[in-house]
Amino acid sequence: MKYLALVSLVVISAIIVYLMPTTRAETMATKVDIDFQKPSDAELKQRLTPLQYAVTQQDDTEPPFENEFWDEKRDGIYVDVVSGEPLFSSRDKYKSGTGWPSFYRAIDDNNIVTRDDYHLIFKRTELRSRNADSHLGHVFTDGPEPTGLRYCINSASLRFIPREKLVEEGYGEYLKEFETEEQR
Repeated sequence: MKYLALVSLVVISAIIVYLMPTTRAETMATKVDIDFQKPSDAELKQRLTPLQYAVTQQDDTEPPFENEFWDEKRDGIYVDVVSGEPLFSSRDKYKSGTGWPSFYRAIDDNNIVTRDDYHLIFKRTELRSRNADSHLGHVFTDGPEPTGLRYCINSASLRFIPREKLVEEGYGEYLKEFETEEQR
């Protein structure tokens, strides 16, 4: 009788764990099977533009309103220009008025690392990609709901993959970001 109760408890626990909803980051982290590696410095200097290299490798900042994605409106995802790590979805992008692409959350928190940044007089929170250690930008607490965060990102640290090219580029699992409620 005790054995049956123990087996039943294990089976019920397994079912509960299986049925528990996962977070968006957990779901996405397990879906994409791409090797996100940082190329050598020599390769980066060849592959990246001087601005992309300065921003991602030397912690530079591009000019506001004069960058590739500040006003991008198409559906798609933004990945690290160095490694391809998925960082942000266009569904989480908003017009902050700063002149840089701004998002209220990351597509996968596991791909972003934060650090204290004291390069200016006040403390800021720097954002870097986990695998490539690319400088992305900063996060601030003056963003919109639902998070109240503003991920202020340099376009030069990003590569945009339009929704219609997600499968072709190896990010097909992110298509569900763009499903309507009726499609779910």
